[in-house]
Amino acid sequence: MSAIRFEPTKQYYATTGLVVGYALCSSLLAVINKFAITKFNYPGLLTALQYVTSALGVWVLGKFGFLHHDPFKLDIANKFLPAAVVFYLAIFTNTNLLRHANVDTFIVFRSLTPLLVALADTIFRRQPCPSKLTFMSLLIILGGAVGYVATDSAFTLTAYSWAFAYLVTITTEMVYIKHMVMNLGLNTWGLVLYNNLFSLMMAPIFWVLTGEYNEVFAALVANGGNWFEPVAFPAVSLSCLFGFLISFFGFAARKAVSATAFTVTGVVNKFLTVMINVLIWDKHATPFGLVCLLFTLSGGVLYQQSVTGPPPHDSTASKQTSDSSDNDDHEDNQDKRMPGKHAST
Repeated sequence: MSAIRFEPTKQYYATTGLVVGYALCSSLLAVINKFAITKFNYPGLLTALQYVTSALGVWVLGKFGFLHHDPFKLDIANKFLPAAVVFYLAIFTNTNLLRHANVDTFIVFRSLTPLLVALADTIFRRQPCPSKLTFMSLLIILGGAVGYVATDSAFTLTAYSWAFAYLVTITTEMVYIKHMVMNLGLNTWGLVLYNNLFSLMMAPIFWVLTGEYNEVFAALVANGGNWFEPVAFPAVSLSCLFGFLISFFGFAARKAVSATAFTVTGVVNKFLTVMINVLIWDKHATPFGLVCLLFTLSGGVLYQQSVTGPPPHDSTASKQTSDSSDNDDHEDNQDKRMPGKHAST
């Protein structure tokens, strides 16, 4: 009898640990990335270090049997390349947005993605128009975002140019690229490996295009070959570590709990991020801007309720829900693990 009770208890604590791990990584990552880019002001090099950490971490853990990833194949790689380019652009624009704006601005623009995705689905993919409740939630999101932008004392053309560029790339990834990639049959760790390997290959191109390599070499000369301030090394290390951990906890938590529970956790994470950002430093919005931000997040909660269907009751429906959840892993991973998504609003 004790053995029968032991397994559910063990499963309960394992699931709780995964959800708590995901919540901590998700809520802290944006703040850690902002701190890292403040102390190590080379976004291209920072993301390259994250790509190395994640790709190497997947390969090493795969070698020791802690996870399974698909092998790297040229025919799959050729099909995956367009997705990898969009993924890299989303990470690149996201990092530069955090470089020029505060965390609150990033969250507001990230919360706008359901509105753009709904419009793109309706216009380009001929999907049905949103329901009244969904449309109302999107208007709430838009109203909160407009109020935030109108009162943003830290408004700069550079920051908001990066914000709009990020919106375009992340919306493209969500609407089109995700569906194309999922047809390749890669598992979740395979997606992480392919994404990061391709992104690492593309990083030098953007170093040259943006001129960041000049800044890096100038810093090396000025500092006698030393890139880092004393506090920068732990900041960058934490950013790389949390970037990899969110891949594990994001995928594992999504498989361990229902889609609704995962979505609710994602929304709560954003509130935690705002709270942490307000408490630890002064790089945040005005009081009215924070109210608009919370208004936008509330619209996100309403949006998730409007698009979440009733839970399945039979085993076939459960399997379909599980498959659908797996297909969303790529989106969630991209938003959360880098200073840049994937994931739920």
